[in-house]
Amino acid sequence: MAERARRREQGRGERVLNGLWRLRLPLPWPGVPHCNAWAIRAGDGIVLVDTGMHEPGSLEQLERAMAMVRLRLEDVKLLVCTHAHSDHYGQAGPIIDRAGCELWMHPSYRHATDRLEDPEHALQRRLEVGRTSGVPELVLRRYAEMAKDQPLGIARVVDPQLALLPGIEVETDLGMWGVIETPGHAPSHVCLYQPERRLLISGDHLLGRISLYYDYGWTPDPVGEFLRSLDAIEALDPAPRLCLAGHARPFTDVQAHIEANRELVAQRVAATAVAIERRPLTAYEVVPLVHGDDAVHAAAWLLTETLCYLRHLESIGAARREPGDPERWVSV
Repeated sequence: MAERARRREQGRGERVLNGLWRLRLPLPWPGVPHCNAWAIRAGDGIVLVDTGMHEPGSLEQLERAMAMVRLRLEDVKLLVCTHAHSDHYGQAGPIIDRAGCELWMHPSYRHATDRLEDPEHALQRRLEVGRTSGVPELVLRRYAEMAKDQPLGIARVVDPQLALLPGIEVETDLGMWGVIETPGHAPSHVCLYQPERRLLISGDHLLGRISLYYDYGWTPDPVGEFLRSLDAIEALDPAPRLCLAGHARPFTDVQAHIEANRELVAQRVAATAVAIERRPLTAYEVVPLVHGDDAVHAAAWLLTETLCYLRHLESIGAARREPGDPERWVSV
């Protein structure tokens, strides 16, 4: 049974609509076993949205998924990435090499390529965030040891030929897809919307399950950006009828997902505010008060998520930092 639980998924392709296919690609992450790329018919080829993560055998998994719906990498006439995280941008280089296509992506993608261009500097930057946040030195040393062995998941840095910004449209046989800037999850994040068919490609902005993640340290207030991005999707007219997310199956209850995301953000912001009401705390001390007692030993992203809530409270005048080594946070 344990062996079965560890078994990796295989690439799978399935038709969603006439001229639109879901390519389900395996991931090595516990709790996140796969991601989605989307193929959309465009003349004698396809527009491919997102790429899957780059690792040994990953291109073969993409080809396997495409072959199941009678597509080939050589059919890709344009590659579009919803954002520059490894599971959405990682295979851009090999795909472009095979297909000879262009890449379109939002220009604010340094948050993803920084680690690839200078891994040691990026690691030291993350360790300094941990020290400033009160993470014990032993924990930081263990994190540094593990981080050096973790694959980056991006084959190489590929600069987009076109900046994917509002006003740009992606032409397909299903119609034109407009670009909606949706930062928060990542500075480079965009969604694509086809209004006549009311189809939304949401990347990781809206997911099948309600799950929050923000890139920390690249913009002043990722949480505020994420909330405004939810507003931007809610304002679409006509409202989306089918959401094609970066993970999990397509879903129809888009408004319910927007509201559930807002509710979870509000809960965690409130829990963060309560945590620092009585006395100044480091971000590391706040983590278990927001995410539960066991969370302090969990993945590093819980620390950066908590830092994002603290920065959000600071941005709205509800918290301030007390300088020190480490720094502490207190309510205002």
